[in-house]
Amino acid sequence: MSQIYIFFNSIDFKKCPARDLFDDIVIMTQLYQHILALVFAVKEINVNPQILPNLTLGFHIYNSQFSPSWTYRVSLELLSTYGRYIPNYKCDLQNNPVAVIGGSNSEVCLHMATILSIYKIPQLIYGSAPVGKMKTEAAFYHQMFPNIDHQYEGILKLLLHFRWTWTGVLTVNDENGDRFIQSMVPKFILRGICFDFIERFPTITYSSGFTDVVTDGLKTFNIAMRSTVNVWLIHGEIDAMTLLLAVPGISEYEDIPMKAKGKVWIMTVQMDFTSLPFQRDQNIDFLHGALSFTIHSEEVLGFQDFFQTRNPILEKEDGFMKVYWEEAFKCYFPDSEGNVQDGNICTGDEKLETLPGSIFQTSMTGHSYSIYNAVYAVAHALHAAHSSQFKHRAIVDGGWLTFWNQQVWKLSHLVRSSIFNNSAGEEIYFNQNGELESAFDIMNWVTFANQSVLRVRVGRIDPQAPLGKQFTIHEDAIVWPSRFNQALPLSLCNDNCHLGYSRTKKEGEPFCCYDCLPCPEGKISNQKDMDDCLQCPEDQYPNHAQDSCIPKVISFLSYEETLGVTLATLALSFSFITALVLGIFVKHRDTPIVKANNRNLTYTLLIFLLLSFLCALLFICQPKTLTCLLRQTAFGIIFTVAVSCVLAKTTIVVLAFVATMPGSRMRKWLGKRLAASIVLGSCLIQTTICTVWLSTSTPFPDFNMHLVVKEIILECNEGSVAMFYCVLGFMGLLAALSFCVAFLARKLPDSFNEAKFITFSMLVFCSVWLTFVPTYLSTRGKYMVAVEIFSILASSAGLLICIFSPKLYIIVLRPELNNKEQLRRTKQ
Repeated sequence: MSQIYIFFNSIDFKKCPARDLFDDIVIMTQLYQHILALVFAVKEINVNPQILPNLTLGFHIYNSQFSPSWTYRVSLELLSTYGRYIPNYKCDLQNNPVAVIGGSNSEVCLHMATILSIYKIPQLIYGSAPVGKMKTEAAFYHQMFPNIDHQYEGILKLLLHFRWTWTGVLTVNDENGDRFIQSMVPKFILRGICFDFIERFPTITYSSGFTDVVTDGLKTFNIAMRSTVNVWLIHGEIDAMTLLLAVPGISEYEDIPMKAKGKVWIMTVQMDFTSLPFQRDQNIDFLHGALSFTIHSEEVLGFQDFFQTRNPILEKEDGFMKVYWEEAFKCYFPDSEGNVQDGNICTGDEKLETLPGSIFQTSMTGHSYSIYNAVYAVAHALHAAHSSQFKHRAIVDGGWLTFWNQQVWKLSHLVRSSIFNNSAGEEIYFNQNGELESAFDIMNWVTFANQSVLRVRVGRIDPQAPLGKQFTIHEDAIVWPSRFNQALPLSLCNDNCHLGYSRTKKEGEPFCCYDCLPCPEGKISNQKDMDDCLQCPEDQYPNHAQDSCIPKVISFLSYEETLGVTLATLALSFSFITALVLGIFVKHRDTPIVKANNRNLTYTLLIFLLLSFLCALLFICQPKTLTCLLRQTAFGIIFTVAVSCVLAKTTIVVLAFVATMPGSRMRKWLGKRLAASIVLGSCLIQTTICTVWLSTSTPFPDFNMHLVVKEIILECNEGSVAMFYCVLGFMGLLAALSFCVAFLARKLPDSFNEAKFITFSMLVFCSVWLTFVPTYLSTRGKYMVAVEIFSILASSAGLLICIFSPKLYIIVLRPELNNKEQLRRTKQ
């Protein structure tokens, strides 16, 4: 065991080495509980008649002093005659060790195994497992704590549970630290944990090099203190706490910001609270709220009563007790000559339970619990051997103990295969790798003004638990560092990206450092820290904050809205006016002004203008299969007939004047046949286009999800945009021909010449539909339908007003002009 830390001068071969074996010693009072746990376990076994009857278990305690050389020495001393240290020589058969319990750091375990495995002595360690353990040593090597990888998995789960993705690491500067950095840090990174710093503890070796240790330590802690992380992962040995305790004091004299009080420390299972004598009154507030992993332990009955009865005056065989007592209680015992140093005299009546928790922990720690179980493991293995067939064979050879002294190597198998329940009721057993099958406890450190430290169990890592229950944590029981006011600490490189934003990596920074960018248009993020924004379903759209999707409303031009009612009213009004004009013309059908410009074409034009106004109503309703079939085809054919009537009227006017010239052969083309040919021919061509359209790409009702962001447009899918523009194109061709012919005939002498009015009406008609194309393409949703309706009404109204208003003026307001005499007078 390591109880006392020694500082000794380094040998540099430049001067004669000092005669003193060491320069100074310091006692870690917190580790004395390890000895008490060992003594308590041995005493329990020796008074228990169920274990090792008629045999007494003894022990020797050697201090390795945290030094490899001392570890080698005491390992060899175990194999020598007691009191006569001669390496590799033993002059008697007494006091032969059957097993060795060692710790508490990895170096002690490694160097101990190097010697003891040669002699095949079972070793039970309660410190961290050494990296350099060889397969030949593994058979005699038993770890009193679970597989260390379970602890690392528990740390990872703890970080992920609290979403502490921005951390720092302080680790020991040895092979265990290297193993952690090389094997575990990459696994943490793969699970989303990144590190602002990974630094190493300086190693204390010689008193003469202590200044260098402090200098190295300042560099390490300067980096750590200036970091923005709120969670530190401390991967150390049992004595690493002595370095951490030096930080607050050093920070007062150096230009280092002391931020440790506001950090959450996560300490590995190898660590425990230890301090040097001069750190006795050191402020430990920075440990308040820390979390540590310990080997799972239960309360051992009778242990507190045992150490409360310890008295250094009565205990003659415990060589550590007086040294510990003097350091813990700051008193002195008389020396062998009866001399007493200045100060308080130790009476032996001092009580361990009155000491602060930073000096002596009254409850059994995880390391002490491991020692306690290790003693019982050896005892049960010896008991199994004593009860086996080897007992009978040994009696023949002359004694059981003599036999086991010669074949102690067989005890390793019995230790590894032993299964027993300790006095706390916990089942103890090893796996095939010599590792204890147990759990890890997560402890929360609470410090008080009197330097006491209370460790509260707040969680557990149990590899044997059912899936999903292997990691448990009780958040409500955790006391956080005072800076957080009991709010859950956050440890992030930067603030979370809020809803409506996504993360993007910062160049040159760790992967968990990122910028937050707003989601692109049409996407959302409904969780914090999303890597990519999500596309809303087709029938939904993002809200203003872009953190959720809202269902789109179905939209179409209907009679229930103002725009639909207005357009329908206009269509009906113009229909009524057209019908009224048609009625007036029918009533005055025998008057010269009605008869002058082909009365039948006039009737046809008015009828189809009436139908054009009415066909606009097909567009103001919910699109259905029938209405989608009729909309564009009816519009195209009706307008074609109307425009072809205008073309026929202007063509007849032109041909009528040409036919009156002497010798003209145009006279035979005049009459109803020409008008019917133009109208029917144009109608046939447009009907053919519409028939091809309906047969190849039939229009159908369709939900357009993408045209308008917040709406689902219920529209008629035209099936073929090309055919739609073919219909419009043919109408445009007829309108252009009508305009050209009317423009040429506008100055022909005739009292009732319509050419000039047709010219203006075609100009209006063409202007409306030329404007329609860009306007139609630039609008969205139901307003596209409204644009087409308006174009239909405007162009139809233009024809109606421009062509028929002059005639209505004469028929209704100036009937005296509507006679043959006026017609002849004008011609003359």
